[in-house]
Amino acid sequence: MATKANPLQFIQQVRSEVSKVVWPTRREVMLTTMMVFIMSALVATFFFIVDLLIRTGLTELLALFG
Repeated sequence: MATKANPLQFIQQVRSEVSKVVWPTRREVMLTTMMVFIMSALVATFFFIVDLLIRTGLTELLALFG
């Protein structure tokens, strides 16, 4: 069974850990956000083209035999 920590000690430990966090700069946040949007657009375009090719291929295949 785990021992209960003193609430004051817990808060001190939390503050100590939070002070170790390295927060990103505004520029870093903007750059990574833009990269996420760009990569999302590229992946969406890729899957759109793949879907279009598969749909066209299946349509032609079914028209050939149907």
